[in-house]
Amino acid sequence: MSAVLEGLAHPVVLAPMAGGPSTPALAAAVSAAGGLGILAGAYRAPDDLRADIAAARELTRAPLGLNLFVPDRRVASPDAVAAYAARMASEGERYGAAPAGLSPDDDDRWDEKLAIAAEGRIQVLSLTFGCPDPAALEGVRRAGAEVWITVNRADEAEEAAAAGADALVVQGIEAGGHQGGWHEPDDAPGLGLIALLRQVSRRVVLPVVAAGGLTDAEAVAAALAAGADAAQAGTAFLLADEAGTHPAYRAALEAGGRTALTRAFSGRTARGLRNRFMREHDAHAPPAYPEVQQLTGPVRAGARAAGDAEGMSLWAGQAVDLAPSGPAGEIVVALADGARAALADAARRAGGWD
Repeated sequence: MSAVLEGLAHPVVLAPMAGGPSTPALAAAVSAAGGLGILAGAYRAPDDLRADIAAARELTRAPLGLNLFVPDRRVASPDAVAAYAARMASEGERYGAAPAGLSPDDDDRWDEKLAIAAEGRIQVLSLTFGCPDPAALEGVRRAGAEVWITVNRADEAEEAAAAGADALVVQGIEAGGHQGGWHEPDDAPGLGLIALLRQVSRRVVLPVVAAGGLTDAEAVAAALAAGADAAQAGTAFLLADEAGTHPAYRAALEAGGRTALTRAFSGRTARGLRNRFMREHDAHAPPAYPEVQQLTGPVRAGARAAGDAEGMSLWAGQAVDLAPSGPAGEIVVALADGARAALADAARRAGGWD
């Protein structure tokens, strides 16, 4: 069993939400309430990441996690990237955004951020988009951190276990934001969370954190009943008081609506609320990360500055209509206590079948 998971008062883990919603105050509030707060390290400059860890540490002595994106080593089609760059030129004109420069070899300062994770003595290093060589993680492990690897498939879970993962974040297709595995299919849809949890549990013996559509207590209870040791929630915290969610993004979440999977914003599959940008560009976006992420960066920044939710990445899970608001600590307790009540009620009803 994971020592971190065993030590939680409540089986609730904050999903890392890069690009704004994740803040030190949000992560600290979740941890202080008895869950595990995870800081989003993706896209953050190293100095800013150090400052985030320090700020969260000022707010709580409870365990904290940090999420990083594993560098994507796939080679994108230059022609496809150039075609998408041309599409983004018109979007740039809409928002007065300068064209983006491309750095295909950008690894998001991977080695520097691993060093920061070690020096910051975080308790969990959560990884997205890959299963790195265990040697790359030795410094983080020596500093006392567990390594949790995000998977979307049972075979990824087996690879992560073989690489020495301390726990798995098993992410169903319902999840908001990026699908965190590394064997991304070209067209086949992924599995829902419950089916994936059951597949993984039959093939791997590791602690499991479930992710995907866990926005209310009953959904958390279902994940726990299906074998998870804890539930990772992101959409459930997007409207929290401590979240850095942009006002236009908050308004779109409160309005609700349908979500869909898209590569339009980053080149990797992610779920968000459907908007104009997704509708117009999804069919043309190549599976090219970080190139697409870089191309859309100025556009997304321009849309945020203009308060235009139609040009922003509005990451959200399928259960977005159930997202609560209020202090993050209260959300943690409500999810955990409600899940316990739901499990007790389910046990009572199951007993009635005898």
